[in-house]
Amino acid sequence: MLSIEDNVNQIRERIANAAIRAGKQPEDIVLIGVSKRVDEDRIRRAVAAGITILGENRVQEAKGKIASLGTPVSWHLIGHLQSNKVKYAVSIFDLIQSVDSVSLAQEIDRRAAQINKVADVLVQLNIGQEATKHGTTAAELWTMLGHMSTFKHIAVRGLMAIPPYMSDPEDSRPYFGRMKELFEQAKTKNIPGINMQYLSMGMSHDFEVAIAEGANMVRIGTAIFGERPYNPI
Repeated sequence: MLSIEDNVNQIRERIANAAIRAGKQPEDIVLIGVSKRVDEDRIRRAVAAGITILGENRVQEAKGKIASLGTPVSWHLIGHLQSNKVKYAVSIFDLIQSVDSVSLAQEIDRRAAQINKVADVLVQLNIGQEATKHGTTAAELWTMLGHMSTFKHIAVRGLMAIPPYMSDPEDSRPYFGRMKELFEQAKTKNIPGINMQYLSMGMSHDFEVAIAEGANMVRIGTAIFGERPYNPI
């Protein structure tokens, strides 16, 4: 069994190769180590191996880890954010990747204003229109971005998506390609306050295809930390 250090090195090599195949520089791809349900010892080993950004799904779990591990890394929220957790999320995360509605964005803006912060966020799309997943639709994206451009304490930094799971990663290519189209369209619209810097898509089983289709931020958990214990809470 490979160590976490070996896993990180292998993932970085695969990212670099995928980037080069796509005509990009390896350093242009941002790697998020997804640390949900991962114990602190393994997280520390990943950080020691060079992981500089960690992604968490739940505010409460992240609060404990950040309190213990501190901020030698950046912390991103990649899971669904409930409105009653916004107060905490705004204060502890460097980037909230899962803004899926105008009402949630408005609450983030309100809470960020209270602590004199501009919250960096990504807009999450439900690109596969799955009933079990969160995210705005492609049709609603432009209205949502228009509203968000008026908020003074939010900075939209890009888009995020979790396409439908496909056993063959190649089958996810159309979803990734559609996200890239929307990302580029958003750039051309030049909406005030909207900066399309990051396209966050691709996970352990499909990140190479995501990079080929335009991702510049990938979220890798299992391939770094191994399988996680089941936790329904």
